[in-house]
Amino acid sequence: MTHAFPAGRLSGQADKLASLAAEAAEEADRTGVLCAGLVAALSDSGLPRHFVPARWGGSDGTFTELTGVLVTLGRSCASAAWVGSMFAYTARFATHLPVRAQEEVWADGPDPLWVPGLVPAGRSRRVEGGYRLTGRWTYVSGSEFADWALLAGPQPGPDAAPPLFHAVPRTDFAVERTWDAVGMRATGSHAVVLDDVFVPEHRTVPLPEVLGGSNRMSDSVQHNVPLPAVGGLTCLAPVLGTARSALSACVTTVAGKRTGGGSAALDVTLTGAAAAVDTAALLVERLATVLDAGEDRVHALRNARDSAFTASLLREAVDGLMRAAGTAAQNRGGAPQRNWRDVTVATSHAALRMEKAASAYADSFDPHALPV
Repeated sequence: MTHAFPAGRLSGQADKLASLAAEAAEEADRTGVLCAGLVAALSDSGLPRHFVPARWGGSDGTFTELTGVLVTLGRSCASAAWVGSMFAYTARFATHLPVRAQEEVWADGPDPLWVPGLVPAGRSRRVEGGYRLTGRWTYVSGSEFADWALLAGPQPGPDAAPPLFHAVPRTDFAVERTWDAVGMRATGSHAVVLDDVFVPEHRTVPLPEVLGGSNRMSDSVQHNVPLPAVGGLTCLAPVLGTARSALSACVTTVAGKRTGGGSAALDVTLTGAAAAVDTAALLVERLATVLDAGEDRVHALRNARDSAFTASLLREAVDGLMRAAGTAAQNRGGAPQRNWRDVTVATSHAALRMEKAASAYADSFDPHALPV
């Protein structure tokens, strides 16, 4: 069963992107770098402008359409889909910046490539006209391709104001190549390093406003979403696409084993994995639908729960497929083992960990009603 996501302007680029990504996937996995042509295609596709306001030439797009494109792209290359997701979702964070900053960053068009450093690091020191920012932000996916980074920096002192998001151009930060994981190898999730960089005040916004989804610059539903409601979906759409690819690749790999009647145990594994992937797709669709309907604040904890549950569902399905496929699936350079490594690494992300979502969700239990 294939679940359909509504088509739109961005959706028209999905198959083209997926084709380019498929051609480059093996090389990207081997080298740990997305090729320049694919990055250019991601830039030109409409992904970076998807959540950019129309006043700056952006698409004012929906979560549902973006999710469908990322799932399609994830079937070809998990790293490409992940980086494309970072470009789109970080630009959504940037809609919280003051108008002056938005004019500055989108003056020449809506397609600069944004990347996030969500976890406060380093030090943000108040000075006349702005802040001096110093520090090192790790696991910043897409950093080597970025035009701008949004970096969370705490301010010093016991009575300090809340952390700030700082918009920093590529000319002001260095990229330290630290990412060398067994999967998601070409996401460019390296460290971003700043040394006493001046960030004008108009290029900052309080981090709690962004994470809490309170956007003073826009009344768009998509621009006013709390991070717990959307954070999992950011990572999950590429994983769903990759799990679909894993299912297809493993079915092809084990086709010979099923000749002449096959194995009941193998058939159970394949069928269970297919059901798990379809179930995951239904949950992912609901996540996106809730966000686009403006119901994210009501269902934020459920969204976080469902994201973590869906990630575990997909990881277990792909694990089972690899065991069922056996030695033939382990060939270096082949799609099954690459999909397996990518799903394993991607689902270890903090936004997809059940232990993070479970406590908050359990605290919301109503003893008089079944939580939904």
